[in-house]
Amino acid sequence: MTDFQFTTDDVDGPHAGQPVATTGTAIDDADTAMVLVHGRGATAESIFELTQEFQHPEIAYLAPQASRNTWYPQSFLAPIESNQPYLSSALALLETIFSDLEDAGISPERTFILGFSQGACLTTEFVARNAERYGGVAGFSGGLIGPDGTSREYDGSLDGTPVYLGCSDRDPHIPVERVHETRDVLRELDGDVTEQIFEEMGHGVIPEEIDHVGGMLDELLND
Repeated sequence: MTDFQFTTDDVDGPHAGQPVATTGTAIDDADTAMVLVHGRGATAESIFELTQEFQHPEIAYLAPQASRNTWYPQSFLAPIESNQPYLSSALALLETIFSDLEDAGISPERTFILGFSQGACLTTEFVARNAERYGGVAGFSGGLIGPDGTSREYDGSLDGTPVYLGCSDRDPHIPVERVHETRDVLRELDGDVTEQIFEEMGHGVIPEEIDHVGGMLDELLND
């Protein structure tokens, strides 16, 4: 769909050279982008199913593919060292994608990043470590990475970035307390955070979450 090329070969570690799938409007022709980060065991193409719900073909949608379908090998609650070098490589991959988009004329302020499950954990950790104004952030069933008691000393400011966190009150993989912690940390970084906790939802994405993010995209595109 485009001649645009991502420079993922420059990334160190396991995710070096991983492909970035694209759909929607060609990056060269778009002024708004959405980065979608898939979960463990999934694929870049599979998370594109969400784009059909948003009904915004004018957006350039892109999704990086994790090496061997996983961003890091252990639980997101495990010691950070046990998920290296995969975690650092995954974060560097996202940083490269944002840099490449900016080179193409799409700034972080016009770029929305969304992740599900392991991808939501990576997404929230990325924006906390790289706090600036984004077009929007959404974490479906995820939270910041690291065991309980991990230092959350992050620099920068999200500068009012709209952030959405949605999760079940009894997700088998994501403790609701970690979602609350993520909410608080991102608010301290000046994010405009909306958290929705759903009773007995399980581990997945429901229409209420999609509708909320759809509204965030509407506001971004009308800005």
